[in-house]
Amino acid sequence: MSGQRIPAPIAPADPTDAAALPDYVLALKGCLAYLADEQIERVIRAFRVGALAHAGQARKSGEPYITHPIAVAGILAELGLDAETIIAAILHDTLEDTQLSRVELAAEFGDTVAELVDGVTKLDKMRFSNRQEADAESFRKMLLAMARDIRVILIKLADRLHNMRTLGAKDAPSRRRISRETLEIYAPIAQRLGMNKFKAELQDLGFRGLYPDRYRVISERIRAALGNRREAMGKIETALSQRLAADHIEARVVGRIKSPWSIYSKMLGDHKTFAQLMDVYGFRVVVDSAMHCYMALGAVHTLYKPVDRRFKDFIAIPKANGYQSLHTVLLGPFGAPIEVQIRTAEMDSVAERGVAAHWAYKTDSGPANSAQARAREWLSSLADSQANTASSSEFIENVKIDLFPDEVYLFTPRGDILSMPRNATALDFAYAVHTDVGHHAVAARVDKKLVPLRTRLESGQLVEIITAPSAVPNPAWLESVVTGKARTAIRQFLKHLQHEDAVDFGHRMLDRALDALGSSLDGMAPPVLDRFLAEAKLPRLEELLADIALGNRMPDVVAAQLVASRGMGARSPAPAGTSSEKIRITGAERGVLSFANCCHPLPGDDIVGYLSSGKGIVVHREECPNVAELRKSPERKVSIEWDRDVQGDYRAELRIEVINRPGVLATVAAAIADADSNIENVEYVERDAAAATLLFTMEVKSRRHLAEVIRRVRRTGVVSGAHRYPL
Repeated sequence: MSGQRIPAPIAPADPTDAAALPDYVLALKGCLAYLADEQIERVIRAFRVGALAHAGQARKSGEPYITHPIAVAGILAELGLDAETIIAAILHDTLEDTQLSRVELAAEFGDTVAELVDGVTKLDKMRFSNRQEADAESFRKMLLAMARDIRVILIKLADRLHNMRTLGAKDAPSRRRISRETLEIYAPIAQRLGMNKFKAELQDLGFRGLYPDRYRVISERIRAALGNRREAMGKIETALSQRLAADHIEARVVGRIKSPWSIYSKMLGDHKTFAQLMDVYGFRVVVDSAMHCYMALGAVHTLYKPVDRRFKDFIAIPKANGYQSLHTVLLGPFGAPIEVQIRTAEMDSVAERGVAAHWAYKTDSGPANSAQARAREWLSSLADSQANTASSSEFIENVKIDLFPDEVYLFTPRGDILSMPRNATALDFAYAVHTDVGHHAVAARVDKKLVPLRTRLESGQLVEIITAPSAVPNPAWLESVVTGKARTAIRQFLKHLQHEDAVDFGHRMLDRALDALGSSLDGMAPPVLDRFLAEAKLPRLEELLADIALGNRMPDVVAAQLVASRGMGARSPAPAGTSSEKIRITGAERGVLSFANCCHPLPGDDIVGYLSSGKGIVVHREECPNVAELRKSPERKVSIEWDRDVQGDYRAELRIEVINRPGVLATVAAAIADADSNIENVEYVERDAAAATLLFTMEVKSRRHLAEVIRRVRRTGVVSGAHRYPL
């Protein structure tokens, strides 16, 4: 979308001429009474600049485009945000959709406004491989701008909220795409920032756009159910108010109504029927102090009996987004549960508006409320995460993981409280304490009991991490963690390890290929290498070597090109993989090597490697049936053999025929364990009344170790046959 060029300086119109202002701008002006007069004049000035910049542009609905940014500014004005945020909201689409430049914007309204507008602007001029990567990079930029100034996300959330309110003008595919994005990214961000009012409306609007029929049916059923329960809710509300008044507690009691999205998501997640979810009465009690919260709790517990284990104290231990309240469930007079939230007016404001509650933005001062404090902690962790994450898609994946709806609260040995997402493991906890603690973790003590790092944690547990200097992350850890911080740290470590392994392995592969041509890497003159790297657009030799090891470049092709560029006569290259010298592997090169699942090669087997683009070298047994097909691409073959000093455990499969009788599985498993092998999985392949065939997946150290396992299994007396699988 293009607009007319804005001259600099922009010709001013009289900001005091109220008659020249449209009704929607007058409505905005009426919401800005909390600002000083000169600030309101700047806001009106921003409208005139924005209107000129967007002149001739219209929304899908046919309205002038400027009505959208004015509506966004109005949403933020209702939150009482500062003048710079309101101005940036009015101008938030000018850098993307008009010819107004950032320089002109900064000259007219200051650097802060220009920075806010730039933070909200999408990356429409950059080229990406696909739509998903473009969206991911746009989110990444927005989130990092938000880390510098949280007002960026407030503008973006208000922008998205108004777009969702006016979504009807879009076509059906666009409505579904925007609605899904709203539910997956924007509503969770609003929740993470404690802005529950924004979150609830975004969720319901997203639900309506994504599943219009489901939204309509559930909304109609909610209205019908409320009509039938109105009298019962009135009686409970009166009883609560009278009980609190009798105890001289000044309180406001209001009924709470579940939203369509809340009902729908709980029907899916908790596998409950609509009737089960609506058979709950919800009330909020607002008092004037934290002390009165606990007094009110006692009062309602004397009125109706509390349900066991349904009380939560989010005042003493706030949620990760700063939310504070007491939650209790009572058994009501009509046999249905009553959910009661008790909080102060201050807590209620923070619960509804989160970081935007009692807004007083000062860059050098402390945050004005607990939601702002916790938001700053989260944004700081986002900045750390992006610094160690190269891929935009991976960064957004980590952000999505961190936008968790439920938390568990855990204690460190020093008595500090850490909030973690539901299903977090001891390994997540280790990385939450410190990255170095995570990297060197070996086990954990939960409530003083020794447990594995993959153990899932529950609220209230005391967690201590046991470390060892020699311990390092391994790829399997990625399957055990749920937090973005842990995932980013582990991936970063593994990438660094992979790069080092790849450089070393690539060096050996290229040297071997050059040797077949009568040359060597050490014998290559630096200018020859520099010229080759420049032509290949690689910054360093290490990048070339890593590319070779990871299968992105063939070593024989690179060797031939290097020799040709050297300008020397070389003997004809030997066929790939015919050099008498094989590359020895220890098994520690897991960043470069992977072991084929089709044949499960073990130390002691005759092996061969094949380059797979992006994955490095896949190791097969020489007798593997798939090797015949791979031999059709000789340029991908890598001649390798096991070193004498081999490390680690390797997966093997054992096919065992047993007599089908009680206890046979335990007998065989015990024999395998006695041979110091760890069983990963066992399954019945065949089974009848007399016999059964079992397939064990286990870890062994070598071919010799597997032979010992087979010997022990055969000695059990319940086995009729045992052999390695596949043969």
